[in-house]
Amino acid sequence: QVQLVESGGGLVQPGGSLRLACAASGSIRSLYVMAWYRQAPGKERELVATISSGGSTNVEDYVKGRFTVSRDNANNTMRLQMNSLKPEDTAVYYCQLRQWGRAYWGQGTQVIVSS
Repeated sequence: QVQLVESGGGLVQPGGSLRLACAASGSIRSLYVMAWYRQAPGKERELVATISSGGSTNVEDYVKGRFTVSRDNANNTMRLQMNSLKPEDTAVYYCQLRQWGRAYWGQGTQVIVSS
């Protein structure tokens, strides 16, 4: 089993920054992909960014240039640096880990961008 715990969400003004973290623990294999998803009220969950166990990253076009995904191998933590936040970035942000055909999810952390 894999456990994922997100943290770092909160209320921020437009133009501000937040850094989310996802701490992974449990039976983590050597090959995996971790991802950030988000789900706004009334909308479907959407992919934000991914990072592989090899370090390859991808950030979706709609947040590219504002969001950066990274990983701290020492403690199996994935981070999402979010800059220049907009009200439309308001959502619950979820962490996912995929390995061996299975996907694990965290409980989510709320991000609210509002003045």
